[in-house]
Amino acid sequence: MDPLMPPPVRRIVLEREPTVVSPPSNGSSATIATTQRPGRAPINGAGEQAPAPDVQERMRIEGVWLAYGEKWVVRDVSLPVRKGEVLGLIGASGSGKTTLLRSLNRLTEITAGATRAGRVTLDGQEIGEIEVNSLRRRVSMVFQQPNPFPMSIFENVAYALREEHGERGARRRKRRSRDDLMPAVVDALRRAGLYDEVAGNLDHPALRLSGGQQQRLCIARALAAGPEVLLLDEPCSALDPISTATIEQLIVGLRESVAIVIVTHNLQQAMRVADHVAFMHLGELVEYGPSSQIFDNPREARTREYVSGAFG
Repeated sequence: MDPLMPPPVRRIVLEREPTVVSPPSNGSSATIATTQRPGRAPINGAGEQAPAPDVQERMRIEGVWLAYGEKWVVRDVSLPVRKGEVLGLIGASGSGKTTLLRSLNRLTEITAGATRAGRVTLDGQEIGEIEVNSLRRRVSMVFQQPNPFPMSIFENVAYALREEHGERGARRRKRRSRDDLMPAVVDALRRAGLYDEVAGNLDHPALRLSGGQQQRLCIARALAAGPEVLLLDEPCSALDPISTATIEQLIVGLRESVAIVIVTHNLQQAMRVADHVAFMHLGELVEYGPSSQIFDNPREARTREYVSGAFG
């Protein structure tokens, strides 16, 4: 058996030999310095850049292959996901970015025929060994289109908190009161940069908010569960430039408290918000490194062509 092949669920003949990418860095969870790219979106009121926080590894992707049916769409990818930095996944449509992102909290499993080989760990534990609802509270996802629930602003955020403290097996915990939930709801809205805009309207329908506000509400709902990792799938693609700038500043600020992975087709956005960037092409990880290296001095010809606009 080819030693470069992953341990698949079943033997599948690949269309071509896989390209093996060496795992980045040394895998240590020790605190290290992060790279701060000039031009990053400011995160304070004076328009100045805040110092980059220390980083600590929370997840590790090791030799991951992902397939739908008999087609491998992600091939032998290894990456760290660290608190204190934003990891940007870039590449043309069909490169496997979103599939890889969705695999980090096992959302790929809801697709019939989806399989995974390799390891994905959260704080050293294989995610397949973590109860799926618990995993998705710890690794939360915000989708491309804002998807607030058809209920009030308050209840959208409180929903995540009530789910966390709701029914567990045959035992139901006492339903938490509005007063009990209010501090956590306000905190999540503040962290998402939305509270000042909606403070007097928490009982108003969430669907009346603007698109940018709805997306920040979805981020607040994700943050309410206290995740360790936040997954963002093209979170600004449906938004206007002003809302996009607001969310980009929010992303940069949140990296101090939560590990963030963002999929984006907008290379300028990746330059503004990402500390490290992974460029994927046809399911392969072509290059991974600090944002400044990927955009200013890429090692691989395919990366250079993509970031220069030659394809994609």
